[in-house]
Formats: sequence, structure tokens, C-alpha cells
Amino acid sequence: MKYKIALLPGDGIGKDVMDAAQILLNAIDIDAEYIYGDIGWEFWKKEGNPLPERTIEMLKETDCALFGAITSKPKDEAQKELPDYLKGKVEYFSPIVRLRQLFDLYANVRPCKAYKGNPLNYRDDIDLVIFRENTEGLYSGVEFHPVPDEVRQALEKHHTKMERFKDIPSDEMAISLRIFTRRGCRRIVKKAFEYAKEYGRKSVTIVEKPNVIRETSGMMIREAREISSHYKEIEYGEANVDAMAMWLIKNPQKYDVLVASNMFGDIISDLAAQLVGGLGFAYSGNIGDNYAVFEPTHGSAPKYAGKYVVNPTAMLLSVKMMLEWLGEKKMAENVENAIAKTIEEGRIRTYDMGGNSSTLEFAEEVVRNLE
Repeated sequence: MKYKIALLPGDGIGKDVMDAAQILLNAIDIDAEYIYGDIGWEFWKKEGNPLPERTIEMLKETDCALFGAITSKPKDEAQKELPDYLKGKVEYFSPIVRLRQLFDLYANVRPCKAYKGNPLNYRDDIDLVIFRENTEGLYSGVEFHPVPDEVRQALEKHHTKMERFKDIPSDEMAISLRIFTRRGCRRIVKKAFEYAKEYGRKSVTIVEKPNVIRETSGMMIREAREISSHYKEIEYGEANVDAMAMWLIKNPQKYDVLVASNMFGDIISDLAAQLVGGLGFAYSGNIGDNYAVFEPTHGSAPKYAGKYVVNPTAMLLSVKMMLEWLGEKKMAENVENAIAKTIEEGRIRTYDMGGNSSTLEFAEEVVRNLE
């Protein structure tokens, strides 16, 4: 079968690590057509749209996408970089967040695995996977500033706790809605349990804050308890997000699969990434029922752009994850083994691991270690 795979380098070091990915893709035995797409800050500055419609249409014709990195800036800074004829007429949005919502990529899957020989590991026995709900929660994008009168009046009418804010002017108040749906909670939890079942994982732990955020976290916990009853062979647990931040540092090897809402999952997955070497080793899949986008989770790091010095491991592991999703399990295993061997041997290391090898030299060494 011939695959059509979109390549979206994006901004900054996104191009550097995408070039490393292309070295690996060219070396493996996969029948694929690669199509480059426009995305990122460059297109915001030129067109007032960091995710042009032509890119969206192109993605609809592909099987999946590999994504590099994105530069995002606050609202006021984003407006300053537009040409005069666009200023005040368009608002910046995160293209990766929009991709997740447009293609309903509701599961952000973040493996955090310590590879032997990595000098940056917190410890060598960490192997956990975080499932982060990807389309709802605080990242839904439903926000107000200043708060419109009708929104304020509706909140004051239906919630007595708004009383304490009655003397705050509307232009001195900002509101971001944390929106959960029963469907959203159920499908991310079910996805995590199905993954645990397929890959022989022993436990699934829900990470929320239902003792304080009672309605939204409470909904997630209620749905998780019901779903867990259908997977008796998998141990089910619950943890408050603040406690989990501590326990991941204290006993990371205790955990297997973690599930969290959008913002909590974002936070604990970066914490877990640091345990296995930092964002240079952190990768993820934005996965829906019919499409997926795979990416390293680091930023665009503009000061390193074009220097080819950054660690491409996260991007190369994103390729591995993409191959798994496409059903090329043996090929994915071969890629992961080659990456693990490269890290363990330590002959080629980028600056973050104490070496001076380039981004592309690391990718070439991984290719040499392919079976």
C-alpha cells in the first residue's frame, strides 16, 4: 500500500528536525509519497493565517501528517507583526490546536520512556504513556475579555459564587471556560484502556482535581469509573494532579498509563518528559478515529533555527509512532531499536547530551543502526 504523508515543518527548528526525519524516512522500506505543507508564523505574517486553507485541503487528501514546531506569540505581539492592511482584521490562533479540533484529534498520546545510556535520564526504569484529552477543557478557546454584559448577567443569575466579583469592572475581568463533555471524557478514557489492553500495560490512572473542580473533573472521574469496570484485568487508579506532579518525581516507575484533561495532561506530560531527558526526547501523536498528526513536543527554538544542532530524537520517535499507527509495527520496532542503540552507544550525541554532533549526523547514525 502506498501512503500519502503530509510533512509540516513549521517554524524555527521545525525545519531542522524535519530534515532529520526525511533522512530516516528515505532509509526505511516504506512506500510513501511525501507532501510538504505551509503552516506557521511565516504565513501569519504574510497572510494573516498560520494555517492556510490550502494546507487544510491538502491534509484531507493524506493518510496522516508529521509536524515540526510552531512559534506562537501573545495577541498584541501577533498583531504588531502583521502587514498594515491586516492589522485589527484577523486574530492569531494556534495552528496545531486548530488542526486538533478540525480533524477531531481527541487523543494526545505522549510516551515517556527512558532509553539506556542517556545521560539525561532521571532514572532508567521509566516507561509510561500519558493520554491527554486534546479538543476540550481549558484549551477549547471559549474566552472573554472584557466580559460581555450578557455573559456576566447569565453567570450572576445562575451562580451565587459570582457575588464576590460583583464590584469588578467587566474590562478588568477575563473568563476562560473549562468545557468537558461526557463524550469527550468517555472516548479519551476508553482510548487509554484499549491501548493498555493492546500493549499489555498493567494500570490506568486518571489524573484530575475533582475535590476542587467538582463538575468538570467530577465528570471525568465518574465516566472513568464506569469504563474501568469493563476492563477488570487492568488496575484502575485515581490521583489529584498536584499530587501526581510530586509522585512522578518520587516514583515514576510505579505508573503505566495516565489519563488527564487537556491542560493537566499538557503539564504532567512535560514533567514526565524531563524525567527521560527533556523535550528533546518527548514526542506525541494527535490521534482521532480517522486521522493523526505526529510531532515532537518541543517549541520552535528560534535561536537555534537553521544551525542543525538540536536533538532530533523526539522527531525520529514521532516517525516511529506514525509507523505504528499506520500498522507498520515491525518497521516501527526497527526504528525504535536503532534510536535506542544510537543513544546507548553514545558515539554520536547532540549538545544537550554532552556531545557536539549535528542534528543530521544523529539521524544518519540512527540509519546506520537500522537492522
